[in-house]
Amino acid sequence: MLSLKGKGVCGGVTLGTLAVLHREAAAVKRRKVLDAEAEVTRFQAARQEAIAKLTVLYEKAVVDVGRDNAAIFEIHQMMLEDLDYIESIEGIIRTQHVNAEYAVQTTAANFAEIFSSMEDDYMRARAADVKDISRKVLDCLGDGGSSWESGEGSYILAADDLAPSETVQLDKARVQGFVTAAGSVNSHTAILARTIGIPAVVSTGSSIGEEYDGKLIAVDGYTGEVFIDPDEATLERIKAKMEQDAQHKKLLEELKGKKSITGGGQQVHVYANIGGTGDLASVLANDAEGVGLFRSEFLYLESKDYPTEEQQFEKYKLAAETMAGKRVIIRTLDIGADKQADYFELPQEDNPALGYRAIRICLDRPVLFATQLRAICRASAYGKLAVMFPMIISVEEVRKARKILREVQAELKYAGVPFDPKMEVGIMIETPAAALISDQLAKEVDFFSIGTNDLSQYTLAVDRQNQKLEPFFDAHHPAILRLIEMTVAGAHAAGIWCGVCGELGADLSLTKEFVRMGMDELSVSPASILPLRKKIRSL
Repeated sequence: MLSLKGKGVCGGVTLGTLAVLHREAAAVKRRKVLDAEAEVTRFQAARQEAIAKLTVLYEKAVVDVGRDNAAIFEIHQMMLEDLDYIESIEGIIRTQHVNAEYAVQTTAANFAEIFSSMEDDYMRARAADVKDISRKVLDCLGDGGSSWESGEGSYILAADDLAPSETVQLDKARVQGFVTAAGSVNSHTAILARTIGIPAVVSTGSSIGEEYDGKLIAVDGYTGEVFIDPDEATLERIKAKMEQDAQHKKLLEELKGKKSITGGGQQVHVYANIGGTGDLASVLANDAEGVGLFRSEFLYLESKDYPTEEQQFEKYKLAAETMAGKRVIIRTLDIGADKQADYFELPQEDNPALGYRAIRICLDRPVLFATQLRAICRASAYGKLAVMFPMIISVEEVRKARKILREVQAELKYAGVPFDPKMEVGIMIETPAAALISDQLAKEVDFFSIGTNDLSQYTLAVDRQNQKLEPFFDAHHPAILRLIEMTVAGAHAAGIWCGVCGELGADLSLTKEFVRMGMDELSVSPASILPLRKKIRSL
């Protein structure tokens, strides 16, 4: 048995026949040409043909994966219009008097090396894009040398890497999944794989040789594990996991695409809570209507220093693109209390849950806050993002936060940086104070999301981290439910929507009560989405 470990980019477990993609070496030879200008003309004709083919790919991708995810092929067209790229190729032809194929391949290698050497993960992933567009030009010049034979029936594809165009052109009726030695979870190929719903593992670091072609392969898109010629124990484990997946898919097939509407005609949107972009595969696999809570603090907790605007932007952009027009609500930094990062140098506190945390830190450190808001605003140009402020207790806090947001948006507008000026702004209702003045707060924002975890501990004066207090904690306490109902009423009176993003959202014993209150949205862990949708539809 050969075992490989990579990064799972699309959930699911699959078992099947391995088909190894062998790209024929492009075998581009360096040839001297007498007429350099004729060769430049030849390159330009091939470039225009490649752009036309990308238009066809774009139209196919719009149907398969949606307009937002198909945008990669518009980006590829723009890359083929890039003056640096064009001038490099034409310069090599003219100064060295060489054939167009050699100039294209040399430029592709040079640009790919530049991208690969960058520190930013997103920019490193662009190396695959420049290779992809160059391969298209070579194809149009008659020297692409890219093909594979997969025989009959379904198969699991293995390759060193896959270009976005190759991913879109995979026969979804036959391809059960794919494994690549290179690639990243931020690559456009990974995004397309998640959207198409093919179990995929990237970045195993090891190429799969020809000798394994046709053998049995198991791919676990959840754990990133790959097994070729699995032993009996591994095979049984994979089959058991596949059975669980099959049961899940049966429920998914029953409910996918159907609205969460009660028998009485009341609709409740079902969203997903995530800790980062690594959870997006599960969000898609469980057919969430959107992301109701993107816990942005995990970007800070997983870092040894403050994440830069660019690092944050790439994560938020990835979420926006992957969700393809569905709402993604990003909660601004909610650090403090039980979530600590050393570089913040937060003071020791006797009562950290009641202390210096969340929006209080952000308003006290406006530069830190503005950096995150800039990243969110920039990413809003790539999908349907919304921003949400946590730990609010007063109207004044909301106004201060929105003032900083307006300043950031004004700076971006002045600089000509695109963003969504209509991006929704909401707040979390997780303190009794916020619930009690929800009618006033509702006039300041576009939506509420009730954080029932903190609302419960603050209402009951029970520290969630103290195990000795568990007997005193009652999430169904009438006081909590009354505050929730008051919040929904306050939102609706002002004409805004209200949801829940805390643990109570997944509590099926309360679903009927939330429906009675008129709750507009429930955001839960990805695994809880289908059971919750089924419950809503049964009411």
